[in-house]
Amino acid sequence: MTSKGLETVSAAKPRARLPRLALETLAFLRAEIRASELWLVVIATAIGTAAGLATIGIGMAAHASQRLLYGLDFGERLSALARVPPERLVALPIGGALLALVTWLWTRRRPGAPVDPVEANALHGGRMSLRESLFVTFQTILSNGFGASVGLEAGYAQAGGALASMVGRAFNLRRNDLRTFVGAGAGAAIGAAFGAPFCGAFYAFEIVIGSYTVANVAPVIFAALAGWAMTRLLNFEPMVIPVTTANDFVLSHYLLFAGLGVVCAFFGIAVMRLVGWTEALTARMPIPKLARQAAGGVLLAILAGFAPQTLSAGHGAMHLDLSLALTISTLLFLVLTKALASVISLGFGFRGGLFFASLYLGSLVGRLYAEALAHFGGAALGLDPLAASLVGMGAMAVAIVGGPLTMSFLVLQTTGDYSLTAATLTASLVAGVLVREIFGYSFSTWRLHLRGETIRSAHDVGWLRTLTAGRMMRADAPTAPADVDLTEFRRRYPLGSTRRVVVLDGASHYAGIVQVSRAYAEEDGHKPLRDLIINQGEWLRPDMSIKETMGVFDRTETDELAVLDTSRRVLGIVSEAYATRRYAEELEKNRRDLVGGE
Repeated sequence: MTSKGLETVSAAKPRARLPRLALETLAFLRAEIRASELWLVVIATAIGTAAGLATIGIGMAAHASQRLLYGLDFGERLSALARVPPERLVALPIGGALLALVTWLWTRRRPGAPVDPVEANALHGGRMSLRESLFVTFQTILSNGFGASVGLEAGYAQAGGALASMVGRAFNLRRNDLRTFVGAGAGAAIGAAFGAPFCGAFYAFEIVIGSYTVANVAPVIFAALAGWAMTRLLNFEPMVIPVTTANDFVLSHYLLFAGLGVVCAFFGIAVMRLVGWTEALTARMPIPKLARQAAGGVLLAILAGFAPQTLSAGHGAMHLDLSLALTISTLLFLVLTKALASVISLGFGFRGGLFFASLYLGSLVGRLYAEALAHFGGAALGLDPLAASLVGMGAMAVAIVGGPLTMSFLVLQTTGDYSLTAATLTASLVAGVLVREIFGYSFSTWRLHLRGETIRSAHDVGWLRTLTAGRMMRADAPTAPADVDLTEFRRRYPLGSTRRVVVLDGASHYAGIVQVSRAYAEEDGHKPLRDLIINQGEWLRPDMSIKETMGVFDRTETDELAVLDTSRRVLGIVSEAYATRRYAEELEKNRRDLVGGE
C-alpha cells in the first residue's frame, strides 16, 4: 500500500470513530442525568436560559411588527395610543387573512391540533412537537404583531415547554422528569416575560405540572431564575411595570377584597363562556373558513377605531390607566370594549392567550369596584383604587388562567408590598374556588374541553389512557365453539386447567363466557355449551382505559371479560384481579413520583 493510501486509511478511522464517540458520550450523559438530581438541575437551568432568550426574541419580533405596521416610536406601546390612524387599522383584517392562509397551508400537511404544555403534561407525559410549537409561536407573533387583542404568553410558554421537551427526550428522561422539564421551560418563559421568576416558577407548579413536590422544586426554580437573569442581562423590559403602594389593611378591607374575588370569578366565567360561544358561532357562519379571521380583523378594526386600548395584549394601556384618574363610566367602557376585543380575537381564530388580557381586565374591574364602593357606599367602604386594581389583576387572572400563588407572587414581585400580596391571595382564593365550583375549568382546560377532552388540570392522567384493556389482556384466551356438548367440553378443558373459556359462535365471533366449574357441576353431559353462557352482551374494547375497564367490571360483577375488535372477534381476556393490581401499581408509582421517592 502506498503512503498516500495509508494516510487515507488513518484519516478515515478517526472520522469513523466520531459518531460512535458521540453516541457513547450521549449514553453516558443520559445515565448520569437520570441518576442524579444535580444533573437535572443543571440541564433545567440551561433550559431556563434558552427559554428566557426565546421570550426576548418573541417579544422583540411582535413589537417590531407593531412598530412597522402602526408607525410606533421605539418606546411606544400600541395599546397606549390615544388615536390610531384609520388607514393603519387595515393591518387587522390583513393580519387575519394572512393568519388564515398560513394556518390552512400548515394544516394541509399536519391536520392534528398542536399540543400545548398543559395538555402535554396531562395526557402525553410531557411530549411536545418542536415543529408544531414553533408554528404556534409564529401564529401568536403574527396575531399580536398585527394588533389582535391577545397576549404573547401562549407563544412564550409553548416555546419554553417545547424546548424543554426536546431536550428531555434527547436525554431519555423518565416520564415524571420530562413533565417537570416542560413545566420548568414554560415557567421560565413566563417568569422572564413578567420579570418575576417566582411567578414563573409557580406558574409551572400550579398550571403546567399540576403539583408542587420535593422532586420538582429545584429544577423549576433554577430554570425560572435563569430565564429571568437573561432578561436582566439583556435589559429586556418585562410586561408588568413595577408599581408601589402604601397600604395598611384591616379586616374590613380583606372582606371587601374577597367581594372583589366574587366579582372577578363571575366575570371570568362569562369571558370564557363567550369565547366558546363565539367560536361555535363563527364555525356556523356562511362565509369561507379562510375568511373568518379576516372578518374578525374587520370587527377588531372597527372597535379599535373608537377604543385604541383594545389593541394588542394591553401592556401599554395598563401602565397608562394605573396612572390616570378615570370615572366609573370610562372604566365600564374600557372593561366592556377590552373584553369584547379579546372574545372576538380568540373566537374568530387569532392565536394567543388571555393571561395578560386577564391581568388588564382585572386591573380595570378592581378599579371600577373601588370607585363604585366609594360612590355608592361612601368613605366607610372606601378602598385605594390603585390597590384594588392590583388585587383585581391577580383575582381576574386566577379566575381565567388559574394559579392563586402564581398571581400572588406576581403582585409581590411587582409591588414588594406584603399586605397587598395577602389581599391578592384572599381575592384570588375566593375567585379560584368559585370558578372551580361553578364552572370547573381554567381557560386552557376549557379550550381542551371544547375539543372533547375531559381534563380539569395538568395533573398526569395520561397513564390512565395508555393503560388500556388491549395492553392488559392475555392474548391466548381459551376458546370453545358454542355447539359442543359438555362431555366434549370437559375433554378439552379438564377441571383446574382454566377458570373461564370464551365461547364462539359458528362464524368464530364472540358468543359469551362459560365458567369451567359450572360446566362440571352439570349432570347432563349432553347439554349444549350454549346453555351455560354468561356475559353475552358484555365485553371490552382494546382502546378502553383502565378507568373504563374497571367501570365495566363493577357494572357486570364478573371476574373476567373478553376483549373484542369491531367485528366481535376475540382478541384476548382480562381478569378483574389483574386489572386492579395494575391500577394499584400505577397509582403507587405516581404517588412515589409525587413525593419524590424511589
